Amino acid sequence: MDQNSSSEELQLITNDPVLVRTRMAIVQVLVWFFIYIDIFMLFTFFSKQAFRGNARYILFAHTLLVDSVYLLLSVLIVLLNYNYLLFPVGSCVLLCVILEIVSSCTPVTITAMCLERYVAICMPLRHADIATTGRTLAAITIISAYSSLTPFLDLFILIVISPPGYFATPTLCHYEIMILTEWHRFMRTVRYQVDLVLIVIIVLFCFVKITLAARTASGENKQSASKGRRTLLLHGLQLFLCLIDRLSPYTESVALECNLELYLIIRYFNYVALGITSKALSSIIYGLRDKKFFLALMYYTTCRFNHNIAT
Repeated sequence: MDQNSSSEELQLITNDPVLVRTRMAIVQVLVWFFIYIDIFMLFTFFSKQAFRGNARYILFAHTLLVDSVYLLLSVLIVLLNYNYLLFPVGSCVLLCVILEIVSSCTPVTITAMCLERYVAICMPLRHADIATTGRTLAAITIISAYSSLTPFLDLFILIVISPPGYFATPTLCHYEIMILTEWHRFMRTVRYQVDLVLIVIIVLFCFVKITLAARTASGENKQSASKGRRTLLLHGLQLFLCLIDRLSPYTESVALECNLELYLIIRYFNYVALGITSKALSSIIYGLRDKKFFLALMYYTTCRFNHNIAT
């Protein structure tokens, strides 16, 4: 979105300030509610040694952390743009890079959680040796490094091709300020498609293997495999929503070419439904669905020091 379209957006916003304030109020309520829930879940995770030593909960806590950072940074950008505060491109770039990294971390971490469930159900005797705390933390480091590739590559390309004085140009903060050419945008699209294919292949592989294990298992193993399959379906839903959110800039760009008002409506819907609600709700549902984690949450929520629940 260039400076002209930003000015048109401001003009459109000021034509109906009540609607804009209502939308902003909805965003603020949702964001801070979900941040509170995420922080409380993180507190629960760090309060129990059993969670801190379990690979599944460590990966879950990582999704809560990156989602909380995403919510904080995204609502900061929304507030800056709502007040039409212009900053030099150089000041916005760092914020955009961090936001892109944490946004990319979520689907990759969820994919790692799918692999962890596959190992736990299909290779139970090797699970304790494979899914150690040290290896899980190493996996998180790799996930963070992989998620940083695209934004740092975008930053490098921007530094190389940007015209003189570009980083001092006043602008609204949004990631599009780092994408100046069509070939760069095409390259990012290809990268997203490659990531999508890899994630789909991994999730389908894990789901098929766990489904086969559920059919051949018996007794407690069968129940565990069936539960793992349902967990994987939830992960699949999380990934689907994350990937749809990653593709939203392309639908918004199409809408912007057609009509500015339609673009604003779609962008707001994408941010609320995909950027905030779906990402936060999926983590909350996963945390509440896990029996041990749910009991720990209830323990700290009610402040009843029941040792039977706490252990």
